[in-house]
Amino acid sequence: MQTSELEDTQKKGARSRPERMQALATLPVFFKLAGKRAVVAGGNEPALWKAELLAATGAHVEVYAETFVHGFEALASTPPNGSVRLNRRRWTPADLADAAIAVGASEDDDDAAAFAAAARAAGAPVNVVDRPAFCDFQFGAIVNRSPLVLSISTDGAAPVLAQAIRSLVEALLPDGLKRWVEVAKVWRTKGGQLGDTPAAKRRFWNRFVDLAMREAQREPRDADFDELARSPGKAPPSVAIVKVGDDADTLTLRALRVLRMADIIFLDAAVPPAVLDFARREAQRVSVDPGASGTTVERIVDAARNGERVVRLIAVSSGAAEASAGALSRALRDAGLETPEITFAPSPAKDAT
Repeated sequence: MQTSELEDTQKKGARSRPERMQALATLPVFFKLAGKRAVVAGGNEPALWKAELLAATGAHVEVYAETFVHGFEALASTPPNGSVRLNRRRWTPADLADAAIAVGASEDDDDAAAFAAAARAAGAPVNVVDRPAFCDFQFGAIVNRSPLVLSISTDGAAPVLAQAIRSLVEALLPDGLKRWVEVAKVWRTKGGQLGDTPAAKRRFWNRFVDLAMREAQREPRDADFDELARSPGKAPPSVAIVKVGDDADTLTLRALRVLRMADIIFLDAAVPPAVLDFARREAQRVSVDPGASGTTVERIVDAARNGERVVRLIAVSSGAAEASAGALSRALRDAGLETPEITFAPSPAKDAT
């Protein structure tokens, strides 16, 4: 096979596989800083906020500046966690030795560049406030339901938008949800009581999520664990047939729910890749060949009977969504499977045209 033919074959094969992840502007990661040394250079308001944020993680924060704005003394006296020590002098490269993270808050480009270079030389990831050219990482808009922590980033393009999204998410996540995350740490240690297989454990945690979201305002109880552990371990075989519009915005809440729980997803090539962002990363994706409907039904039935949570995504843009969904639903019912059908929400923009 010629090189060009091989490349064409590889490209066709890549297109036939469902896309797992779209491009990311940045990698969302979370640093464990408890007990580690963090360095902040600057005594202004931005430095104060960053010092408080780092201290909240349990870090030992060393702040270097010749002068400090109001608030630093109180922070050093009563940090939210960890510790904060004020050093009334300019930072030096030696101060960055053994730092797990470094944050600068300088209004001078030369000083910002020097701080970033010194931090990297010491092996510390560095952020210089409002100086993206000198940053190894960025701080997002934070939703704090610790130990549940979310961070929202626009890659520096629109921080105000990130803050607005944070407000929306905060309204959706009750403050009491943190108690359920805390108890999840304890319950996770119970091992075999959660189920004897990975699938059974996953069903336990799916039931846990349902209860936590429904009862977020109250304290979790030991009786909750007992009830969750006693719940039926294996649901009857079923396949959710989800019709998908032109983009991910048309997904309904019910569709999002079944996608989140799916173990295996069968989908048309016309399904927008962004839809799969709502599925679990470990969920298997299977592209459906329109010319092999019988084989597809057999695979779906086998997966459902093996205890997998199966979702079949059908793109309405394919032109035969109703017929395809109807034929599949009848075939699955004939095989003795439950087949809830979930439609999509029409796009407001398209309705307006």
